[in-house]
Amino acid sequence: MPYLTSHPQHEITQPTPLLDTAGNLQQVGWARQPLLDCNLEAVSFYPPLLRPLQPLRVKRWDYYGLTTPTHFYAFTLADLGYAGQVFAYVVDFAARTHHEETLTIPLARGITLPCNSTEGVSEYAGPQASMRFEAESAGRRLSLAWPDFGENGLSAEIFFHLPPQHESLVITIPIEQKRFYYNRKVNCLPAEGWVEAHGQRTTLSPDKHLGNLDWGRGVWAYHSFWVWASASGFLADRRPIGLNLGFGFGDTSAATENAVFLDGRMHKLGQVEFSYDSQHFMHPWRMVSPDGRLDLQFTPFLDRVAATNLLLITSEVHQLFGHYSGIIKTDTDETLQIENLLGFAEEHHARW
Repeated sequence: MPYLTSHPQHEITQPTPLLDTAGNLQQVGWARQPLLDCNLEAVSFYPPLLRPLQPLRVKRWDYYGLTTPTHFYAFTLADLGYAGQVFAYVVDFAARTHHEETLTIPLARGITLPCNSTEGVSEYAGPQASMRFEAESAGRRLSLAWPDFGENGLSAEIFFHLPPQHESLVITIPIEQKRFYYNRKVNCLPAEGWVEAHGQRTTLSPDKHLGNLDWGRGVWAYHSFWVWASASGFLADRRPIGLNLGFGFGDTSAATENAVFLDGRMHKLGQVEFSYDSQHFMHPWRMVSPDGRLDLQFTPFLDRVAATNLLLITSEVHQLFGHYSGIIKTDTDETLQIENLLGFAEEHHARW
């Protein structure tokens, strides 16, 4: 079954607050850098008598991924209003297995998330695990200690290089009346440091190991659905190549989630058609842009299924890991040949 994203695009080039004093988005569109000040204190979508409940509907998260030739690691701090979640998972490509652990915290007590993606510390320190993400001038520092993660625990000390000129895909889109999504996706972050899982330590090298960041803030519809496809790797000539594709919730008429990253520069895409079988996720997926700039096949080899049921909050995700192959045309009309690029694609349904 095919799925389409929307058409026109508007690039945001000037900084402003995200919201005006009435809680309306001041700008809608996409940007190469996070130009908007995420003033969530101005959120206003309930009538006055219900305003005290608004914080329960605001969602905030920081998600870091790390791709190595043999594994994928994910680390997340999330404040979903009603509850907070601290979770991590490790995917073993050769064994076709994954392991994950989640801490669910009422009202997100103890989880700290800064207003903007450009500065500050995201942190949780509890008796079972500690996770910390710190924004620095040249990158992001990640520290993790989770002794009871699986048999041998999970720990990491990672620095993701993110120089100021490295471009991101930043989108600001409305969702229904006075609801919105402000998101920053960063691919191909050279990683150094180490990560230890299953009793084995991997030393990270920037020319082999790449990270990605999914930073999200907003107010969603209670029933939400999205598809997200992403990859961070290298072309045959060793240039870093990244993909971010997606569709689902919200009005994407001014900004789709589709972009390619090459050597730290973003090449913005418009409409992309997705074809996949939601009854057989392991069948090949297809992503094609009608303008001929992108034609990819995604061949999964592992389906990570994760489900949460907290009564008010429920979610189910099928995250497929596999390989991308096909062609991409950049803004400079260069045709890139993609062959067996490791990445993932997911379908997510949520009530939150």
